[in-house]
This record gives sequence, C-alpha cells and structure tokens, in this order.
Amino acid sequence: MASPPQRRRAARHLADAGPTTRPGPSAGRKNPITVDAVVDAALGVVEREGYDALTMRRVAAALETGPASLYAHVVNKEDLDDLLIGRLCAEITFPEPDPRRWRQQVGEVCGQIRDQYLSYPGISRAALAVVPTNTETLRVSEGLLGIVLAGGVDPQRAAWAIDALLLYINAFCLEVSLLNRQADPDGWVVSRDEMLRRFAALPDTFPHTKRHAGELTAGTVMDRFDFTIDLMLAGLDGQ
Repeated sequence: MASPPQRRRAARHLADAGPTTRPGPSAGRKNPITVDAVVDAALGVVEREGYDALTMRRVAAALETGPASLYAHVVNKEDLDDLLIGRLCAEITFPEPDPRRWRQQVGEVCGQIRDQYLSYPGISRAALAVVPTNTETLRVSEGLLGIVLAGGVDPQRAAWAIDALLLYINAFCLEVSLLNRQADPDGWVVSRDEMLRRFAALPDTFPHTKRHAGELTAGTVMDRFDFTIDLMLAGLDGQ
C-alpha cells in the first residue's frame, strides 16, 4: 500500500485535486509547513545558492525544522524536483494558437521557459530528471502541442519536436548556469578575444576553424538560443 505522502503526491497530479491540508509535525506553528512553503523555501535556496546546494536538509533548515518534517508533505528529493518544475511551469502563459504565427508563438513560449529556469541557477537539472506527470508541467507540453498542431504539423512530428525543444531549453539553461558559475578570474571561461587568439594560433590542419573564427565566436548566448529555436522549427515546415 502506498504511503500517505505518496497518495498525496498522486492526488496532486489530478486536475481537480485541492491543496494538501493534512497537518504534519509543524501543526501549531505560527507559519505551518505546507507543500507551498516547502517549494518556496527550496526555490529560495536555489536562487541564492544554486541547484547544487539543494537538499532536503537544506530546505528544512530554511524552514527552521528538521528534515523529517518535510516528509509529511514531500515524498523525497525527486518529488521536490517535480514540484519545483511544476511551480515554474505554472508561470508560463500561452497565446491562442494562430496558424499564421505559430512559429513565433512557440519561440515566445520557449523564451518564457528559458527565463524561468535561468532565474534559478542549475534548476534545469531537475527538469532533465523529472518524468513529466505534474499537471502544470504537462500544461506546458499541452500548450506547445496545441500551437504546433495549429500550424498544420503532423502530430508525430509535433510530439517529437516539442520533446526536442524542451530538451534543448533544459540543456541551454544548464550550460548558462555552469558558465555563470565559472565566470570568475580563476575560472575556465575565456573571453571572445582570447578564443580568437587561440583559434588564430591553431596549426594549418584547422583551416576552416581559423578562417571562420569570427563566425564561430559571434553572437550572445541569447542570439544562439533564438537561432537554434528558429532552426528547429524551420525543420517542421514543408513536412
């Protein structure tokens, strides 16, 4: 038989499920521990210290309680990851699908997801590990699917394209968070000028890299994000 927290997790995945109301060890506190309070504390940890710092013990400390208190509301770290991504996905808004602007609409939604993840350094690692069962997380794929289908894309190609888009967004945000963490005087990140110098110093066995060093190092990370999203969506035209 499933434990009470697991039953509550299953209930959260139902569209008509209400908030968790069962009191845990925090009963009687001025600010009782709830699922939302746990998620708020966890997001605070990630925002301040990065996803690598997120543990059940660290969240409990932020709530001034013990880790055992959290398990009355959250099953485990994986459940917490699911809740975190669901909370961020709940902030995503969707336009009414427009067959004439579907590619632009998908790009705008992808930009929203990117911005949510970049606000919490490294949290896209949680998105990569989460099986999408949270209704808010599923709402994102549902919304994207509706837009792409409105553009006349075959359902199978649309489904796989959305999976690829979300995977790219997750990977992009993870890379940016890693680069930002390393962007210090002693880190491994180098400037564009330094990259150009290194490419220019390559032997002649790298003729294309030396000749097109400017193109290889051009643009901001956001320029490359927009280019890649456009490139992926362009592959769905003329199917």
